[in-house]
Amino acid sequence: MKRVFGSWVGSVHVALTLFGLPYSVCSGGTCPVKSISTGVSSLCAASPSVMSTFLHVKARSPVYPGSDTRRSPVPDAKVSWETDWPEYTPVTYTAPSVAAKPVWADPDIDSFSPRFNALDGSVDRRSHEGDYSTLDQRPLNPIGRTGVSGRGLLGRWGPNHAADPIVSRWKTDEAGQRVSHTASKLPLLQFVSIKRKDCGEWAIPGGMVDPGERVSLTLQREFSEEALNSLETANRAELHQRITQLFNSPGLQVYKGYVEDPRNTDNAWMETVAVNFHDESGDSVSSLPLEAGDDAGQVNWIDVDSAQPLYASHSHFLEKVAKERHAHW
Repeated sequence: MKRVFGSWVGSVHVALTLFGLPYSVCSGGTCPVKSISTGVSSLCAASPSVMSTFLHVKARSPVYPGSDTRRSPVPDAKVSWETDWPEYTPVTYTAPSVAAKPVWADPDIDSFSPRFNALDGSVDRRSHEGDYSTLDQRPLNPIGRTGVSGRGLLGRWGPNHAADPIVSRWKTDEAGQRVSHTASKLPLLQFVSIKRKDCGEWAIPGGMVDPGERVSLTLQREFSEEALNSLETANRAELHQRITQLFNSPGLQVYKGYVEDPRNTDNAWMETVAVNFHDESGDSVSSLPLEAGDDAGQVNWIDVDSAQPLYASHSHFLEKVAKERHAHW
């Protein structure tokens, strides 16, 4: 049985989607390609940022998040689907919110015939990691066994695609000078972070890619909804200009692939595209009055530091940003 090793809730629609902003998203540089039909910069084709071969840990946590369901224990040696384990009988769990058949979720696997590893109508069931295996008409997590089957909190069978906009700036003192870390002597970055209500962890303000939606639009929408919310400001034109300036700048794609997420199951898992938009001069979004959206308990500029615990695989994404921008980590 083929195992694909890899390089990552529900869609959050809260008070305000700000503006439809065109911008480019590229890996490691600029992207001059424009969409002739829409005028919006395209997402450049790039190889996935491959995470080292690993055994998922958060996806084998003893208790599935948001429930009392306990995962069946899976030892490290039994994670791979290539390892024969005929006694493996994982508990099955699909959250009530998913079983209620909301518009963002698939039907039960026995009531429809999805096209896995393909574009299935408007739903993209292809993985950033390549083709994944199926067993008994159910997709198999490319990293391996998790101790729970079904969809858990995830709406889609197979890959659930998300986008994570990492909006960053340099940390400065009252005089406007960059602040360096006392140990590494490297300048400190800060990024816009939300504190999730569901688990209390700090996270990048990302969300799910809607069916048929371009990833570039998801990045803009999720940042606006989760981080900016319904900003009360009389200077709407100035706000529009600042946001447009940032998202028109070349984005740095730092990750594209499987996410080590506690919601993952044997048959449903998270994948993401993480893109960094950096306010180099500090005159774009650095002074925006941040307010939390419905899914965020708090929203703040947080120092980029390896000592800061973050949700899911977000520390991995921030480490790449710091290294690319020669900042402290």
